[in-house]
Amino acid sequence: MPMYNKLVRDLIPEIIEASGKKCVTRIVEQEEYLEEIKKKMQEEALEFKESASKKEAIEELADILELVYAAIHKLDVSYEQLEQIRAQKKEQRGGFFKGIYLMKVEE
Repeated sequence: MPMYNKLVRDLIPEIIEASGKKCVTRIVEQEEYLEEIKKKMQEEALEFKESASKKEAIEELADILELVYAAIHKLDVSYEQLEQIRAQKKEQRGGFFKGIYLMKVEE
């Protein structure tokens, strides 16, 4: 039996069992939940980086967004509060739409 030891979406165990396989799961402790979300976000970000098509890229972004929702829920922050912080940072420092690549800063 392959070992995964990672956070998965809520319906994955049911999907696995519906395919005739068995799986072993556990519910992560509250103290480790945010850390597991962070690990899963890194995994999904790497998959986004390595995506070969627009469809794959969008699917990985959807996974990342789902993890953002889980993280803000765990942190007891609303999406509206997160969006307010995002907009404030964009107002102060800009977004990432121009594709500016900083090479160096001279003193």
